[in-house]
Amino acid sequence: MLSFSGPNERPDSPASPASSGLPTSGLRSDAWLGGDDEVALNHRAALRAAGLRRSAGSRGGRSRGRPLIGIACTASDLNRCDLGLTALAEGVRRGVRAAGGLPLRFPVMSLSEDLIKPTAMLYRNLLAIEVEETIRSQPLDGIVALGNCDKTVPAYLMALASADIPALIVTGGFRVPATFDGEPLGSGTALWRLYDARRAGLLGSAEWARLEACLGQGLGACNTMGTASTMAIMAETLGLALPGTAVLASGDPRQSELAEEAGRRIVAMVADGVRPSSFLTPAGFGNALTVLAAVGGSTNAVIHLCAVAGRRGLRLPLRQFAEVSARVPVIADVAPIGTGLMPDLAGAGGVPAVLAAVASQLDLSVPVATGATLGESLPPGPARWPLGELAAPVSTLPAFMVVYGNLAPDGAVIKAAAAGPALLRHRGPAIVFHSYAEMRSRIDDPLLDVTPDSVLVLAGCGPAGMAMPEWGNIPIPARLLGQGVTDMLRITDGRMSGTGFGTVVLHVAPESAVGGALARLRDGDLVSLDAYAGSLSVSADLSGREPVLPPVRDVRGWPVLHRMHVTQAPEGCDYDFLQALTPDRLAFAEPVIGRS
Repeated sequence: MLSFSGPNERPDSPASPASSGLPTSGLRSDAWLGGDDEVALNHRAALRAAGLRRSAGSRGGRSRGRPLIGIACTASDLNRCDLGLTALAEGVRRGVRAAGGLPLRFPVMSLSEDLIKPTAMLYRNLLAIEVEETIRSQPLDGIVALGNCDKTVPAYLMALASADIPALIVTGGFRVPATFDGEPLGSGTALWRLYDARRAGLLGSAEWARLEACLGQGLGACNTMGTASTMAIMAETLGLALPGTAVLASGDPRQSELAEEAGRRIVAMVADGVRPSSFLTPAGFGNALTVLAAVGGSTNAVIHLCAVAGRRGLRLPLRQFAEVSARVPVIADVAPIGTGLMPDLAGAGGVPAVLAAVASQLDLSVPVATGATLGESLPPGPARWPLGELAAPVSTLPAFMVVYGNLAPDGAVIKAAAAGPALLRHRGPAIVFHSYAEMRSRIDDPLLDVTPDSVLVLAGCGPAGMAMPEWGNIPIPARLLGQGVTDMLRITDGRMSGTGFGTVVLHVAPESAVGGALARLRDGDLVSLDAYAGSLSVSADLSGREPVLPPVRDVRGWPVLHRMHVTQAPEGCDYDFLQALTPDRLAFAEPVIGRS
């Protein structure tokens, strides 16, 4: 990995007030609230009108100032994953006040994985911008960011990496599994299996309606090792969430206690000048990749971690994910790779237990959110199911494999431990869909010329083309489902749900919309995958073919800005103007404080 600066500092960082134009002592909010001029007076009056007083017994807000702590919250009726955050925000507020801080709540965009179309990924960077610019433009000394659903925690991590003021993340937990036909329902994972059963004629309309009622129960994020759970684990591993917070059920009484503790801790972090740059270091990301491999996390975390690292001037090459996965096996027996669910992992001790199980592969000198080192924070005792040991992994296959070749010059990712081992080395004729609509219309066509050896390809759904929806695990054609086929090789420049499974080559880069090879692939072309050797290729010469590009659907609004500036999957699908490609881009420019 490349670092432009040391692990706990950066050039022209807000950690050095003199370089940012802020007061050389005191709090960041002093620039807004300190002094006797009309600007500072008006700022203090604005807070007073909201029932908030920054200082206790001081004159003009110039002494004994309380740190202003922002509490960002994504709770929304449009997002069942995040609805429980309202109560946790109150816990944070109590903790901030108890520690002597002034809590300031504000809402931010809620990214519902269930309802936002074409994909919440279109708005991940928008949320990151919203949070960063709220921090920049407001008198905040620290922030606690509450979120839960898939893209929220990555957006927070990106924003906090760039703003680099003291920060913590509080997540809302997983939903308690409902029961269907006597079996606990794993979010997402069970739906994909039961949908195939319905398409194969094995699940009737009454059962399908009953499934809907079951899936509609409970608040919180997916209870499998999906993207939300994975990214909560990443936040805790990186030190931006308190130990023991990432793997709890929504509504668990411990959540409220830990939210209050986060409120107290953030005030101490402001006093001590502890910033995200203290945690988001090469060593910190190295630990994150190790834990990601060990829990068999979502492939979407590959994209998100690359984006977060890019905000700190670091690069996480795709090969590094493959190298770590080859060294660190999957030890969490949690769906979709394993058989357990997130309540089982919570019972085994959550992230602290995972860290202890892979301690030999970690840098134990890195700090955690409490102020201790990771080595000082590990719990004693052996691992309990669903956690195993490094010497006895859940799968003989690594969590991730990475492939390159003339179909993916810049790389593609496979969730190998959730794939069919035999299909990881496969050659077959392509069936190419150049849009989601084409795929849905053709996949169950009885005239589709498809066999179990066919390679299903969905092109045109990459970052610029369609904002990269989770369309990658293409349904098995109904005719083959009826013959007992449950997996086929599939290839896409899109993504797959973290709850998904199967042999799917994801995030093909460059994507079709920017001239990638999938745009020139045609039905019948012979495609070869050797994931063990790291290769993905087609035997045909594609150079003379006209590309099939996804249509430009939006001519105004956010999608246009997204299409103009989004980077490819190996760079994290961040926007080019937000990446810290050079040391000077790490600097967080503070606003001019004057009349508005």
